[in-house]
Amino acid sequence: MTRVARRHVLYIPGFDPVPPRAYRERYRREAARQAEISGYVIEKGEPPEGARFGWHVDAHVEGAEVAVDLEVLYWADIVRERMQGGIGATYLALVRTAWAYIGSGALWRLMRLRKGPVIAALYPVAVLLGQGLVALAIAGLVAWCFYRGAHGLMSLIGADQLADPFDAFRPLAALAGFGTGYLFLRWCAKRDHLYAWYLMKDYAFSSSLKGAYPPEQEARMEAFADRIAEVLRSDVDEVLVVGHSSGAYIAVSVLADLIRAGRVPDDGPVLSLLTLGHVVPMVSFLPKAGRLRADLAFMGSADVPWVDVTAPGDGCAFALCDPVAVSGVAGECKRWPLVISAAFTQTLSEAEQARLKWKLFELHFQYLNAFDRLPDGADAYDYFRVTAGPLTLRDRFGERAPSKSRLEAPVNKFTDMAA
Repeated sequence: MTRVARRHVLYIPGFDPVPPRAYRERYRREAARQAEISGYVIEKGEPPEGARFGWHVDAHVEGAEVAVDLEVLYWADIVRERMQGGIGATYLALVRTAWAYIGSGALWRLMRLRKGPVIAALYPVAVLLGQGLVALAIAGLVAWCFYRGAHGLMSLIGADQLADPFDAFRPLAALAGFGTGYLFLRWCAKRDHLYAWYLMKDYAFSSSLKGAYPPEQEARMEAFADRIAEVLRSDVDEVLVVGHSSGAYIAVSVLADLIRAGRVPDDGPVLSLLTLGHVVPMVSFLPKAGRLRADLAFMGSADVPWVDVTAPGDGCAFALCDPVAVSGVAGECKRWPLVISAAFTQTLSEAEQARLKWKLFELHFQYLNAFDRLPDGADAYDYFRVTAGPLTLRDRFGERAPSKSRLEAPVNKFTDMAA
């Protein structure tokens, strides 16, 4: 058993435009809550050297002192750039994304896993189509009112006896209607109270190349690999890579690249992988995701402990779906991931569950938050024991059995893998 005195955590977010400081503040806030609940001490320290977006904590957890450097592997700039498309571009992305999943048959296979994330994927389509219909209705009403108002005005001044006096008003009425409908959609996109425009951009990005990684994402993943390789040359005891949401499949591919390239030193720190709230099938089920499927198969049999945590209460994740197995790439030597549940109904009080009931996005981030009703046992999922405790990921969960409710049956039609 390796006792950890120093750990470096590298967190890969999902498709999220927020700056890294939001994750830093979430960690500090929720660590303080969990420390009060569980009797830990987790205190802020100086930021780690070489980390562009990082912070440090000194922890006293489970009777041990642990120094932890944490950093966010940044790609929010790519997310923000992809979210800048206008109204027309968004509706065009809607059509392309729907075709990517429906035309390939991926949508029907995803529905055989968990309904929640599929509904979450269809939700922005429904909302945007609904808003589009409302915009058309508004445009028609404004055009009609404009035209009838012009008719009344011309009648009032006696010009209605002229031949075709209203021809000039028809294009003006149409322009007024179109402009009003467009302004309504711009308001919807800007406010996005229902998060539909954001989610549409998210799914459009993931499916833009039918499962292949966009070039800018590949370039950033290469930079992530360089940074992890640098940390693996430091004198910490464990390097823990955490991938959340769509950051889970990014973490899988980055580590697969790193290991294949021989950049993980034999005498270096323990390397571990933790994935949270994954949405892997949304990409691995697409026809051109051969690169991701190969990485999943590789990491499934690699000598790197990989723990995957989801919860049935998270409607945005493929809860308890083994991402390697359901993608149809589990080989005979498959060892990972260990699929376990965060079990929100058991780890959150009834009051906390009621507070989060309709906050779907906050539920999707609950893996990074404090739990106010943790069960006994060192192998209960607790983000702060995992990141700031004295046990490596393998030692903490090594004796834990996988969830009995996990799904492992291969469902994916596309199982070819990149060489």
